[in-house]
Amino acid sequence: MKLLHELTLKSAYEEVEKLEGLLNELQKELEFDDEFYARLMLAVSEAVTNAIVHGNKLDQSKNATVSAYRDGNKLTFITTDEGQGFKPDELPDPVAEDNLFNTGGRGVFLMKEYADEVLFEEDGRKLTLTFYLDS
Repeated sequence: MKLLHELTLKSAYEEVEKLEGLLNELQKELEFDDEFYARLMLAVSEAVTNAIVHGNKLDQSKNATVSAYRDGNKLTFITTDEGQGFKPDELPDPVAEDNLFNTGGRGVFLMKEYADEVLFEEDGRKLTLTFYLDS
């Protein structure tokens, strides 16, 4: 896997905006279409927001990192935080009738919908999102 870009972000909401620059650079380099860009933006911004808000609890002494790698036709984003971690398998189902009106809990669901592969490691502090590039 070849590292393409890496961002270290402070744990503040406005830091998520830096993701757009990273994705714009990747789009120029890899020449993917706007629909693919939109999938990336949705899933990766959810990952980064979760790391900053839920992982690091907006503690600005902690950082979140997002790294983009390419391996053949795979574009992989690894997001890490410095939080306590969580158990992704214990998240409530956001599409269950009891949870439909909850304001939170949809981020992991959306990542699973838009990424081709989703892997949580290190007690949820490390998240790998993989997308297949058209070859």
